[in-house]
Amino acid sequence: ELESSPKKQQCAISSQWSSDYDESFLDDLSDTDSWFDDEENTSSLSDKEKTLLTLANMGYTVEEASLAMDRCGSCSEASLDELTDCICAAQMAKAADAYLPDDKPAKRLYNEYDKLKKRKSSVYESLSRKNQRGYEKKILNENEMIRIPKPMIGFGVPCLTESCQVTDRNLPEGATGPPYFYYENVALTPKGVWDSISRFLYDIEPEFVDSKYFCAAARKRGYIHNLPIHNRFPLLPLPPLTIHAAFPLTRNWWPTWDTRTKLNCLQTVIGSAKMTHRIRKALENWDREPPLHVQKYVRDECRKWNLVWVGRNKLAPLECDEVEMLLGFPRNHTRGGGISRTDRYKSLGNSFQVDTVAYHLSVLKYLYPGGINLLSLFSGIGGAEVALHRLGITLKNVLSVEISEVNRNIFRSWWEQTNQKGNLIEVPDVQQVDDNFLGQVMDSVGGFDLVVGGSPCNNLAGSNRVSRDGLDGKQSALFYDYYRILDSVRRMSRQE
Repeated sequence: ELESSPKKQQCAISSQWSSDYDESFLDDLSDTDSWFDDEENTSSLSDKEKTLLTLANMGYTVEEASLAMDRCGSCSEASLDELTDCICAAQMAKAADAYLPDDKPAKRLYNEYDKLKKRKSSVYESLSRKNQRGYEKKILNENEMIRIPKPMIGFGVPCLTESCQVTDRNLPEGATGPPYFYYENVALTPKGVWDSISRFLYDIEPEFVDSKYFCAAARKRGYIHNLPIHNRFPLLPLPPLTIHAAFPLTRNWWPTWDTRTKLNCLQTVIGSAKMTHRIRKALENWDREPPLHVQKYVRDECRKWNLVWVGRNKLAPLECDEVEMLLGFPRNHTRGGGISRTDRYKSLGNSFQVDTVAYHLSVLKYLYPGGINLLSLFSGIGGAEVALHRLGITLKNVLSVEISEVNRNIFRSWWEQTNQKGNLIEVPDVQQVDDNFLGQVMDSVGGFDLVVGGSPCNNLAGSNRVSRDGLDGKQSALFYDYYRILDSVRRMSRQE
C-alpha cells in the first residue's frame, strides 16, 4: 500500500549528535572487542607479522593467512575484514581451489559446510529460480552491496525535524502486510550478509539505526520490516540522551579530559574489578591532571567497557538496573526468575533497545486498536513485548519461541507481574515450529498480525574473532528458520 527505497537523506544532524563521540572509533568498537590482549608483546613486530598473529588468534592457519595477504595485498592495503572474507572464500571453494592445501582441517570445514547446505536446502527451494539467480548476481556484484549509512538514522528518528524524515516508500511486490514482520540484527556484519538477509526477506531495504538517538548508549542495528513508516511516535517520557542526564551523580567526579557524552554499545560482559583497580592505580600516580598517554589509556578502557566515574580516580562498570534503564526495560526486569548477575548482563546484552523498537512498532497502535496476535521468534527477555506493552497495544495471543531457560524465566516473570490478560504459548526451539504446529496455533488464535524477532548474531558480530562465519555459522544460520517460519505464516495467511 505505501512504501520505495528511501531517498538518500541530506539533512544535517546537529552538532549535539555528530560530536557525541568519535564515530570511527565506535565503528571499530560497537559490537566488537578488536583489541590485543598483550600489546607489549606485539609492539616489536612488523605490520605483516602483527596481521598474521591476529589472523592466527582468530583460528586461521598461517598458510591461509599468508595466501589471503598475497591475494589481497599487504596489510596496509587490505583490511582485516577483507582478509577474513578472502580466507572464507578460499575455504568454501573446496578442492577446486588449488591454493588451499587439502588438509584435514579443511576437510572438516567442508563437511560442516555440506551439512549446513543440506539444512538450508528446504529454505532455498522456497525461492524461485529467478530470485535465486538474482540473489547470486547481487552478491557477486560488489557495487550493488548494501552499505551502512552515516548518520545511522534509518527513515528518521525522533530528534530530527519532520523535513528530515522519510515518510513514504514502495515495498517490493508481495512484501506488503498484513501480516507484518520485523527482523533485527547487528549492523556491522561481514560483507554481503545484509544483502543475503534482504534477498530472503522479500528484497526489502534494511533500515539501519543507532540507538544513540533514543538513549544514552550506542547500539548499531539493522532492521528489515514491512511496517508503515509514517505517523511514528516515540515512547514517553523520553529517556535521557546523555551520560550525565542518565547518571547525574557522575558529574561530581567526571574529569574534563573525559569528553564522552554517550556510552558505547552495551555488551554481554562487563569490566573486571582487577581492570578498574589497575586504572585507579595509574591515576593515583598523578596529583593533578594525568599526562596525555594516561588519559588516552583511561579513555580507551572507559569506551571499551562503558565505565563511569563514581569517585575520585575511581571508575566502575554499569550495574544491571542501569543497563536495564538504558535499554528501555523496567527496573529489575531481569531479576525475575532469580538468575545470577552474570546471566542478567548476558541477557541484556543480547536484547532489543526498547525505545528504538517501540518507535518502529508504534504505527501498529492505530492499525490494531483491539490488540494483536504476536509470533515472537528468538524472544530473548521480551524486548518486543515490552515495547508493545509500553505503547499501549494489547497482547491478545503471544507465541514466544526462545531456547534460553534463563530468558524464558525473565519473560514469564514480566508477563505475570504486568498482569497480562492474553494467552502466552511458549516453545523452546524454533526448529520445533513446523507447518503442522503453526497451522494448529493459527487456527486456534485466528492468525498472526506480527512476526518479530532477531536471530542470533554470534557469527556476525565483530566480537567473534574465531567463528565469524556470517549466516553459515552454527548460531547465525538460525536466520533461515526465521525466514522459513515467516514465509509459512504469510503463505497460510493468504490461504485463509
